[in-house]
Amino acid sequence: MSEEAPKSTDPLERGSDAVVRHQDLEVKDAQIIFNAVWNRLEKKYGRTRLHFPQELILLGGAPGAGKGTNTPFIQEVRGLTSKPIVVSSLLDTPEMRAIKDAGGMVGDKEVVGILLEQLLLPDYQDGAILDGFPRTFVQVECMKLLYHKMLQLRTEFYNTEYRSRFRQPLIHIMMLFIDEKESVGRQLKRGREILEHNEEVERTGIGEPQETRATDLDPKAAQRRYRVFKEATYDALQSLREVFHYHFINAQGTLPEVRKNIINELQYQSSLELDPRTFDTLHRLPIASKIVEHARQQLVRRLDQYEMEETEQFQSIINFIQQKIMPIVRRHAITGRAHINTEDPTMDQPLSMAMLIDIFSERGYHASVDLHKIEIPEEFDLKTGRIRCRLKKVWRIQVRFKGSEIRRGS
Repeated sequence: MSEEAPKSTDPLERGSDAVVRHQDLEVKDAQIIFNAVWNRLEKKYGRTRLHFPQELILLGGAPGAGKGTNTPFIQEVRGLTSKPIVVSSLLDTPEMRAIKDAGGMVGDKEVVGILLEQLLLPDYQDGAILDGFPRTFVQVECMKLLYHKMLQLRTEFYNTEYRSRFRQPLIHIMMLFIDEKESVGRQLKRGREILEHNEEVERTGIGEPQETRATDLDPKAAQRRYRVFKEATYDALQSLREVFHYHFINAQGTLPEVRKNIINELQYQSSLELDPRTFDTLHRLPIASKIVEHARQQLVRRLDQYEMEETEQFQSIINFIQQKIMPIVRRHAITGRAHINTEDPTMDQPLSMAMLIDIFSERGYHASVDLHKIEIPEEFDLKTGRIRCRLKKVWRIQVRFKGSEIRRGS
């Protein structure tokens, strides 16, 4: 008969076990809540109509980090036209107010239910920004379950007429982060500005007063609000970073700096956003940036080779450009386009056309050269009736560059 293992006497170990058991219970709660909400939606709409947004951005940010300021910019970067879904606003709907007025509590089940209903609206089919979700461990687990359901539906309907409605889901976690000192400073600054605005409205009667938050007026309250964010929203979104694409945005700097950080984080990545089959099909074609990079490397190699191995001809082409072409280019600086026809024998040497194009490319111009051959009659043989012609070679050179913009007064 085996002996029962002794229970640990280490309080830290017992505490760790308690945390694990608590999380296990919350996972089960999340499954119960999500399944109840999902079954209701499936019964109400049918599986073929459960079209959730292809792209979801779960937006979190410290108080004062600039979520409201930057949300329109994030929408623009990602091409999202529907208004963001602010969960706190959803909880202020007549349906939610009725629950609160009846003495009930708006819990995770109600939040998940109303959010999923909102995500099924046609406006959000291409994508949506979620502001304020998830905020609890249960909501985090529900988010994972939703993602798996979306993948399941996509697989189920991939070879059916509904295929185009169930696209490859893309979920981002975006965290606008500032430290506690910066957050408190920005909250208090906002409070001062609102007070000044409201005083001006009261004095002049012009404009509308703005709502003041207690946390924007009290340093200790502002600190508490930041710490609640760290313990709730921040930790909730952090726990999803292993599942979804995570973007940590440094929001400490100026608005242009923050927006540059956002652009860098949300640049289009075909391997993430395209369906795997589509990506594999397109992958055979080279990416433009790779071609450009390779072409630049080859350009450098060719120019060095001209200088080292074809020195005399290289110098003659540079002199030809400087003396014969650049004066014409300068006269067309406003339009940004110059056309030059030349019969200069310099261009009749081997590599001349290639050298000319490469030199202009290195200097930031776009040049093209076309050889036009014309036969010109020179002598007529009266006995045979034959016409002897001279071959005339004309190089037609086009040079394009960014022209000057002329601003005119009104």
